[in-house]
Amino acid sequence: MNVKEFIEDLRTRFPNEPEYIQAVEEVVASIADVYDRYPAFKSVNLLERLCIPDRIISFRVSWVDDKGRVRNNMGYRVQHNNAIGPYKGGIRFHSSVNLSILKFLAFEQTFKNSLTTLAMGGAKGGSDFSPRGKSDMEIMRFCQAFVNELWRQIGPDTDVPAGDIGVGAREVGYMFGWYKKMTREFTGTFTGKGLDFGGSLIRPEATGYGNVYFLLNMLATRGIDLKGKRVAISGSGNVALYTAEKLLKLGAKVVSLSDSDGSIVIPEGLTQEMFDEIFELKTLFRGRISEFAEKHPDACTYYRRERPWKHVKADIAMPSATQNELDGDDARALLENGCIAVSEGANMPSTPDAIREFQNARILYAPGKAANAGGVSVSGLEMAQNSQKMNWTAEEVDARLCGIMADIHEQCAKYGKEEDGYINYVRGANTAGFLKVARAMMAQGVV
Repeated sequence: MNVKEFIEDLRTRFPNEPEYIQAVEEVVASIADVYDRYPAFKSVNLLERLCIPDRIISFRVSWVDDKGRVRNNMGYRVQHNNAIGPYKGGIRFHSSVNLSILKFLAFEQTFKNSLTTLAMGGAKGGSDFSPRGKSDMEIMRFCQAFVNELWRQIGPDTDVPAGDIGVGAREVGYMFGWYKKMTREFTGTFTGKGLDFGGSLIRPEATGYGNVYFLLNMLATRGIDLKGKRVAISGSGNVALYTAEKLLKLGAKVVSLSDSDGSIVIPEGLTQEMFDEIFELKTLFRGRISEFAEKHPDACTYYRRERPWKHVKADIAMPSATQNELDGDDARALLENGCIAVSEGANMPSTPDAIREFQNARILYAPGKAANAGGVSVSGLEMAQNSQKMNWTAEEVDARLCGIMADIHEQCAKYGKEEDGYINYVRGANTAGFLKVARAMMAQGVV
C-alpha cells in the first residue's frame, strides 16, 4: 500500500486534526507490509474502516458554578472499534481536549486493548472542562451534567468508560452515581470506581506498575538489572507516582518528576521520605511540584515551564505526562547523557522525531500502547470482577497484571524482532494489535 497517499487522503478529509493523523501514520507505516500480505483485507477496505471511528458523539455540557453562573463546555465520546469487545477507554477532563486528541487516543486504545488479550474494544471521551481550581460541588455538578448527556450511549456490554487526565476516583464516583440514578441499575459500566462500590484493588497503581513490569521484560532481553539505574520520570499524577513507587521498591533511583508548571531534577535520587512527601502533596492537597522544590532547594533543582529531559542524566526515561512531551532535541539530550531505555507511561509522549532517534540508536524503546497497557488491563479485570459480583485480592490482581504485561512483551518481541536481533517494539505492538482486530473485523463482515 502507498502509506503517503493513504495519510494524505485522511489529512484532506480530517484537516486540523494533527494528533489523530500522527497516531494513524505511525501505525500504518509500521503495518503496511503486513497489510499487503493479506489481499482479503484490501478487498473490503479494512484499513480505512479501522482508522475511522465507528461513531463520534458530541454534546454541550451546561452546568452551574458556585456563584450561580451557567457555564458551558463541550463533551465527546469517540467509539472507535468494538470488533473484539465492548468499547473501552477513559474520559479526560482538560482544557486542551478537542476532537483530534480524543480520536488519536481512541485509535491508540483499540490496539492497546487488543494487546491485553482481554475482550475490550477501543474508545475515548472527555471535555474541555478542567477540574483545576474548581470546588468539589462544581466538579460534581459538571460530572452529573456530562453523564446526563452520555448515559444512553454507555453500558456494561456497550461502552465502559474509565478515568484519564483530570478524571480520578472522585470524578468517576460522581459520574457513576448519576449513571446509576438515570438507569436505576447497579452495573459495572465505569471502571476506576471506589473499592466500596465495585472498584478493583491495584487499579490506581496499575498503569505505573505495569509500565515497570514491561520495562523489566525489556531489560531482561539484554541481561540488564534495574537495581541502581537512574530513571527520569515526567508527570506527577497517578501514572508517574506509582511508577516511581514501584521503581523505588526495586532499588532504582528516581531522578525527576514534573507537572504542567515545571520539573524537578534530584541528582541523588528521591529518598522514600521525599517520595512520601510528594505523594501526599499531589494526592491529598493537589499541590504543585514547585512547592516541594521550595522546601528542598539543596536536594533538587526546579525548572519552570520545562520538562526534565534536557536537564537530567539518566539510564532510563519513562515519560508519563502527556502527548508529544518529548521531542527530537530531548531525545538527543537523553542519548548523549547515557539513556539506554525508554518506556512510555503516557499516550504518545514521544514525537516521531524522538522515536527515530531512539530507534536509530538501537536502544530499548517501548511505545505507550504496549508499556502503559497495565491501566486498561486492570480495568478489564475490574469488569470481570463486577460480572462475577466478587473481589480479588491485591496479590491476585497484581499477579494477573504482571502476567498480562509479560504476554504483551512476548507479542511485541514476536512481531518486532528484526534480522539483527533488535526488537522494534513499535512494529511489534502495532502488528500484534492490528492483526487481532483485523481478523475479528473480517469474520464479522462489513458492519
